[in-house]
Amino acid sequence: MRVLVTGGSGYLGVHVRRFFNADDFSRRAGFDITDALRVAGIADYDVVIHLAAHLDKDPAQAELCFRTNAQGTANLIRQMRPNSVFIYASTKDVYGGNANTYNEVPESCSTSYCGQTALEWSKLMGELYVEYYGRQRALRTCIFRLSTIYARPSDNNEYGFVTHYVESVKHGWPIRVPLGGHPVRDILHVDDFSRACRAFIESSRSSGLYNLGGGQANSGTLREIIKTIGDLIELKPILENDDSLPHPVPVNYVSDLNRIQRELDWQPEMGIRDGLRSLL
Repeated sequence: MRVLVTGGSGYLGVHVRRFFNADDFSRRAGFDITDALRVAGIADYDVVIHLAAHLDKDPAQAELCFRTNAQGTANLIRQMRPNSVFIYASTKDVYGGNANTYNEVPESCSTSYCGQTALEWSKLMGELYVEYYGRQRALRTCIFRLSTIYARPSDNNEYGFVTHYVESVKHGWPIRVPLGGHPVRDILHVDDFSRACRAFIESSRSSGLYNLGGGQANSGTLREIIKTIGDLIELKPILENDDSLPHPVPVNYVSDLNRIQRELDWQPEMGIRDGLRSLL
């Protein structure tokens, strides 16, 4: 089975690529998903895990978000062979503030406009391309709406907030937190994300849309997550409440994992403490 990871040199991509012993399709490897002429080689692969994206909420970046996240996805999936597998990394943020009405957010949560940026809309458009071309070209397609996925730092990559917290506690850097550190997030280790990809690949399902995160068992307030890191390192974190930081949208987010547990027999294997310990 030949596996390709787009964005395979990125923060998560290097770990996913290692998990699957996959090839890399990224700018650093000399490829560009926005160039329709450079993606023809995609047809040689049995599985494509599409992580490459432009992740910027700045309104000035809207055009690049749509060109990369929507059109770039279409460029890729149009090259896939029938019966091959295309896994698309979308985001929980497509729900925007609609998710505020749930304690655990299901896939049925509305994605209607409530202030989402071009980043979220471009990812949602990418989902539609995946659904359309999946059916048109007889592909097996999976969409994961990702919560917070974390991993060890890798060279030349900006890391997510969990890894940032770990590095800050280790080095004694102050950590700025919004709303007193009370927003709740569920977090998932990158290897559990890779295992979810494998679960779909090995399943008999032709398509699937899943919220993917740590779920209730692997959730906590930002302050609780930081405290756990401090306990593991045996250092006291330095917290700074910063009201100038934008409030998270939604304020609290925990993935409802019932669908993926039922359809793919998947659940997180790495708990918060073990996962955070792996970053130290």
